[in-house]
Amino acid sequence: MAEGDVIVGLEVHCQLDTKSKLFCGCSTDYRADGPNTHVCPICLGLPGAMPVLNKRAIAFAMRVAKALNCAVLDESEFARKNYFYPDLDKAYQITQYDKPLAEGGYLEIDSDEGGERRIRITRIHVEEDPGRLVHMGNTERGKYSLVDYNRSGIPLIEIVSEPDMRSPKEARKFLNKLRATLEYLSVFDSEKEGSLRVDANISIRGSERVEVKNITSYKGVEKALTFEITRQKNLLRRGQKVERETRHFLEARGVTQSARSKELEHDYRYFPEPDLRPLHVRSWLDGIVLPELPDARRERFMVQYSCSPSHARTLTGELRLANFFEEVVAADPRGLSGLAATWIADTLIGELNYRDMSLDPVDPGSFTWLVLLLKQGTITDKSGVEVLRVMLDQRLRKEACETPEDIVRRLNLAKTSGDTGAIASAIREAIEENPKAIDDYRAGKGGALNFLVGQVMKKTRGKADPGELNRMLTESLKDREA
Repeated sequence: MAEGDVIVGLEVHCQLDTKSKLFCGCSTDYRADGPNTHVCPICLGLPGAMPVLNKRAIAFAMRVAKALNCAVLDESEFARKNYFYPDLDKAYQITQYDKPLAEGGYLEIDSDEGGERRIRITRIHVEEDPGRLVHMGNTERGKYSLVDYNRSGIPLIEIVSEPDMRSPKEARKFLNKLRATLEYLSVFDSEKEGSLRVDANISIRGSERVEVKNITSYKGVEKALTFEITRQKNLLRRGQKVERETRHFLEARGVTQSARSKELEHDYRYFPEPDLRPLHVRSWLDGIVLPELPDARRERFMVQYSCSPSHARTLTGELRLANFFEEVVAADPRGLSGLAATWIADTLIGELNYRDMSLDPVDPGSFTWLVLLLKQGTITDKSGVEVLRVMLDQRLRKEACETPEDIVRRLNLAKTSGDTGAIASAIREAIEENPKAIDDYRAGKGGALNFLVGQVMKKTRGKADPGELNRMLTESLKDREA
């Protein structure tokens, strides 16, 4: 590394998807309920309440450790992290300090320079989530805050990386790969609010490190780091020092804001938790069987379905998307896989993102039908996009959903490859209306032909067969030259 290089490390807090909290029997399914309705003396930290460890939470954490190639310690230990904050009812958090559950490990991502970069994992430790502050007004100038302890005691794992990332883009890739791995392991639910939260440590090589907290979205990580890199570089350019501090990310404004000077470990006065015995769970590893993880599934998609590396990476980057693809091609894996991969990875995802819509409402059977219409040549690609948009909009509005074939019939989108007269008429109109494009074509400008094809496609509403159209248009242009 050279002076001025960007150095990024992440601390990822993941809520484990258990039914009950880490040290009590309170339900973790609190999001649809009122504040402070999922609490008891243990998670409220009342005097005399004794914690009882959730075995499933430890098993989930070990599953993650094994998937990330970490070494589970022979003995791990809970500790008290002492600090005061309104949402921390006991004035300490039960976490792990010098004896975490697991250490070492790595996760591989695609680097900015090409190839793969191995991001080392420092440690994985188990801890309880604190409560939640609800700011009445706004997060910057709220009139007052209320405390909801429903989240207090939810089991968390903190995954700490080494500072091996060299850009905000690599940080986002790491987070996306980690999220996919956690989903494949069935230990967390990415749809639940606050299920994944990130603290980022970032510095310009040769300067102090800054911690950015309060990042609650995957896109937010890249935005927060991009802003912070710019801020630090501007300070250095003006001859100023970067102070070691903790900053909060204000997502609505896309900026970081100074919160306090950076605490050191001794500020928290860690000491072993006296109410919980040390853990000796390394022997559990033999009984943990991992499912097929994203990298293995990507390789299988390339072999079994002949997917391109980029399509396989996209399709397996999210568990639901990978399952959706396999449902779509189940009827004819070899015959439909190539077309389905292209339409899901390149078209469907784009249309869903445009509508800010999840994959859940999309019916795999209807999508299979659409792919079959495309494969059989019943509709063109352009008509296929129009059919897909109608399908998605009907589901978004929760209307009665037509089949792809019904949409094609109602909108008259069937391909007109047999109606050469209609195509010829559209070609004549396009040539007469665009004399400049004809001159450009004669001058050897390749883009002119594509422009004319687009004009004819508009006139035929995308129903003309592209191969037939190109042949007829080229012949028409040659006839005019003759």
